[in-house]
Amino acid sequence: MSDPRDTPDPAKVTGSDPMQVILPLADLCRTPDGPRDRQLLCGDTVTVLHREGNWCLLRTEKDGYCGYLPAKALGPPQAPTHHVTARATHAYSDADMKSPERHSLSFGSRLAARAETATFIETDLGHIPRQHLHRIGDIATDPVAIARLFLGTPYLWGGNSAWGIDCSGLVQAACLACGLPCPGDSDQQETQLGDTLPAGTTYRRNDLLFWAGHVAWVQSPDTLLHANAGHMAVAEEPLEQAIARIAAQGDGPVTAHKRLSHIKG
Repeated sequence: MSDPRDTPDPAKVTGSDPMQVILPLADLCRTPDGPRDRQLLCGDTVTVLHREGNWCLLRTEKDGYCGYLPAKALGPPQAPTHHVTARATHAYSDADMKSPERHSLSFGSRLAARAETATFIETDLGHIPRQHLHRIGDIATDPVAIARLFLGTPYLWGGNSAWGIDCSGLVQAACLACGLPCPGDSDQQETQLGDTLPAGTTYRRNDLLFWAGHVAWVQSPDTLLHANAGHMAVAEEPLEQAIARIAAQGDGPVTAHKRLSHIKG
C-alpha cells in the first residue's frame, strides 16, 4: 500500500504548479481542515498537485512530503538569497530595530533580498537584522550545533519551527542546514538516514538513536539532545538515563544506532 505522505491518490493529482510558502509558518495537514502532519516555513518551495476550494494538495521540494496547505499560504516562487540562521528573528517595518515588527520568522526560513544596508536586509516580509541571516549556499557542518539552537523550544507534535518542534523536526532542521537530505518523520529518517551501526558501537557526536516513534541526536558519548515529551521541550539528557526512561515509560528499546556519512563526530 502506498504511503500518502509521499504518494497521494493519483485521482487527486491534476496539476504540477510550482509555488512557495509566503507566510512565516503554515501547517501541512493530512486532509483539508484535518490534523497537522508537519509544518512548512517561509520560502519552502512546493508543487501544487490539486486544488480543493481554499486548500491545495502539494508535495514539498525539501523532503517530498505530501499534504494540504491553505491556498492563502502560497505565492509565486522567488529565488531565495538568504536563510535565517538564528533560532528566530523579526521582520521590521523599517531598517530600525525600534520600528514595529511585522512578522516573526523561524530558523530555516528562506527569503529573497530586495535591498541591503549595513545592518538590515529588506525582504517582502520586512527588514531583517543582517546578523540573523546568511546567504543561501552557506552550509553548516555540525548538526548538533544547529540542534542546540533550539534548546528550550517547546515540544510540538508535527512542529518544525522555533515556536514548537518535535523530535524528527529537530533532526530535519539540523540535517538540512548541513546540506544533508532528510525526510520529515522519524520512521522515514530511520530507514533513509546514515549507516546502521552494530550494537555496542561507541556513541559519537552527531550519531542518531532511534526508537519506535522517536529519534535523538547524540551530543556527546554520554549525552543526548532531543525534542521529547518527557521534558515537553528540546533538552539535553544523560544518554543511558534517557534510554532507561524511554523503556520504563513503555516505548521500548533503541531500534537503531546510525551514523551520518561525511559528518565528523
